[in-house]
Amino acid sequence: MLQGAHITLRARHDADLPVLLAELYDDVATRSRADSRPWRPVPPGPAHSPYAVTGPSDEAACFSVVETATGELAGEALLWGIDTHNRSAHVGLALRPGHRGRGLAPDVLRVLGHYAFPVLGLRRLQLETLADNTAMLRAAAAAGFTPEGRLRRSAWAHGEFVDQVVLGLLVEEWQP
Repeated sequence: MLQGAHITLRARHDADLPVLLAELYDDVATRSRADSRPWRPVPPGPAHSPYAVTGPSDEAACFSVVETATGELAGEALLWGIDTHNRSAHVGLALRPGHRGRGLAPDVLRVLGHYAFPVLGLRRLQLETLADNTAMLRAAAAAGFTPEGRLRRSAWAHGEFVDQVVLGLLVEEWQP
């Protein structure tokens, strides 16, 4: 497990799957804005859950986010597209509605940096978010990410094309 000031990142448990599916995936409007793939209905159970983790992978590291003070599942976080040759990865983060706006996201991003840089030996993290996702832009800035570019109308998000912002964090910029 990885500890932050307010959160713990741990391996995903089977008991997390129904909660993540109900509160993150089944919120069609939010999920459609958070994932580049189209939303599709998923039957309950681990066999079909997009949150099921089959085991360790060289391409992705999936975590459940737990609020340390309460022990409550707060959401999911992951490094995906891990590239060991270029020593980089992409960051993903989704918090349950009741845990948003409480300052947890910057802590999650800092802990993911701890996993990416000293543990995995990566040199760069990249985060993409919709340009109107001010909460994620603030969280990324608080965790040290730098805006690197804007992809105009590059994301189909629940009925319209919208801009994406690309942010990066280099190992030498990371503040543990």
